Amino acid sequence: GNNFSIVAVSEGALSLKDAAELAELEEKKRQAKDDKKLKKAGAALTTFHAGQATSTLRLSHELESLTGLESRVTILGHLQRGGTPTAADRILATRLGTACAEAIHDKRYGCMVAVKGESTRLVPLAEVVGKRKHVPPDHPWVRAALETGACLGNRLP
Repeated sequence: GNNFSIVAVSEGALSLKDAAELAELEEKKRQAKDDKKLKKAGAALTTFHAGQATSTLRLSHELESLTGLESRVTILGHLQRGGTPTAADRILATRLGTACAEAIHDKRYGCMVAVKGESTRLVPLAEVVGKRKHVPPDHPWVRAALETGACLGNRLP
């Protein structure tokens, strides 16, 4: 029953500040006239990219600071450690990703991609945001989540 938001960030996503810094470093490397300057620019780019390894956690902390709300980081690789994705998992991911890329290409924003039957469709966020779809507390997915220690907001740890 609590309000929440989901912020999805793709691998390689940069803040405006980081994107500007990266562009500046790349420009310095392009303009380097001698080996010394080229090496220095290359080292600066390497340092920048190494710092990006923790960018997801930094973004999470920034979101918490800006909103005052808890932010959780989920790394897909961590989810996959429970087992190798099945063929069905891979097909679903491909279908959703393709539909999402097509929506972006067609400049259709403010939607989520849903699977209905054998096809995907875009659903305007206005149709789902703020609407409740109740899942019974005895649903197998809820029981499984609780048994693995997930907090669903119904009890404090």
